Amino acid sequence: MENKIKVGILGATGSVGQKFIELLKNHPWFEIAELGASERSAGKKYSDATNWIMKTPLQKNVADLIVKECLPNFESKLIFSGLDSSVAEQIETDFANAGYFVISNSRNHRFDKDVPLLIPEVNADHLELLNAQPYKGGIVTNPNCSTIGMVLALKPLHDAFKIKKINVVTMQALSGGGYPGVPSMDIIDNVIPFISGEEEKMETEPLKILGKLDNGEIIFENNIKISAQCNRVAVIDGHLETVQVEFETKPTKDEIIAAWENFKGLPQELKLPFAPIKPVHYFSQNNLPQPKLQRDIENGMAASVGRLREDSLFHYKFVVLSHNTVRGAAGGTILNAELLKAKGFLDKILWAEKV
Repeated sequence: MENKIKVGILGATGSVGQKFIELLKNHPWFEIAELGASERSAGKKYSDATNWIMKTPLQKNVADLIVKECLPNFESKLIFSGLDSSVAEQIETDFANAGYFVISNSRNHRFDKDVPLLIPEVNADHLELLNAQPYKGGIVTNPNCSTIGMVLALKPLHDAFKIKKINVVTMQALSGGGYPGVPSMDIIDNVIPFISGEEEKMETEPLKILGKLDNGEIIFENNIKISAQCNRVAVIDGHLETVQVEFETKPTKDEIIAAWENFKGLPQELKLPFAPIKPVHYFSQNNLPQPKLQRDIENGMAASVGRLREDSLFHYKFVVLSHNTVRGAAGGTILNAELLKAKGFLDKILWAEKV
């Protein structure tokens, strides 16, 4: 595209903000034009305001941008938010009220009744909630990083066989806690069996995501019961989850594998730039998936599943892996924005304005 959509990033100096910058390099539709951060960073060149921790070099055109305060005076009308939850709620609301489209990685608006909690392959129809929002602009959120991988694996199974119960135990990567994250003396030679708020998110977010849109509101899928236990482990990237699942009617193992292998959604139909060709990859080997080996599949945007076998308490159990900072955070947010553009929701903010 000769004309790209101007993009602003809130929380640009943090780990999620940096991942936005890394992933948006050479994006065919979006161009970084403005960066927002705290008052401490405002007024500085981005290269002076941030401690760049990404693996790829910081591109010069972004390094030279002057950081702004997170106030709704940006020229860019499309905003990616990587703000900390301690400040995100009011800032994102202020931007939406002022006519900006905020695509957020923060948790604050996830359960607002008129805000989509979006995984594009799973509940693209929930975007219709935007028509009920009171803002001049809009807000769309993506789910918790551990929720996204699990729901990608569960969606085709629920559609085909109707899930009743889920038990999930997570082994979550250090990068999910931000930078600098867990102190080394706490995590080396150790597993931390608690991540604040994480279990509650995994037990509630899927119910909204898998819910049905009815007369402009989401009817939660409350027929599913979920129990979650979440642990922090000494892996840099990639959340590994062991899942037990019970269905209304027990399918065969081959039927489950076929559901995963054939699963596609609207992003695949539309061939969106960040959409994986296959949202879910199944591995038959007993020792897969593993974070080091499978987290970067399809540029980190696909979930990997394996170790499918019958369970003595539930019907089946399996393992799912997803890249928490790509599919589970910045990459998932970018895919949300691509879907909004493809479905025409960004037309009202004059997305074709050239940077």
